[in-house]
Amino acid sequence: MKEIKIHTPEIKLTQFLKWAELTSTGGESKNMIREGKIKVNGEVVKVPGKKLFPGDLIEVEGVMSLKIVGDG
Repeated sequence: MKEIKIHTPEIKLTQFLKWAELTSTGGESKNMIREGKIKVNGEVVKVPGKKLFPGDLIEVEGVMSLKIVGDG
């Protein structure tokens, strides 16, 4: 599992996918989310504006797992 550090208390899912370099645009992020390719803490998320926090686990298409960590 790869850890991705964020420097804010929270981050939107679309922004996180770009920050983690999984997508290059917000539109690409939204498409992945709407297609059901992203799970947050084990649940499929289809809302692009979902807020993520340190400790959340993100799974991409059942292939890659990421954990959000804070910078503190």
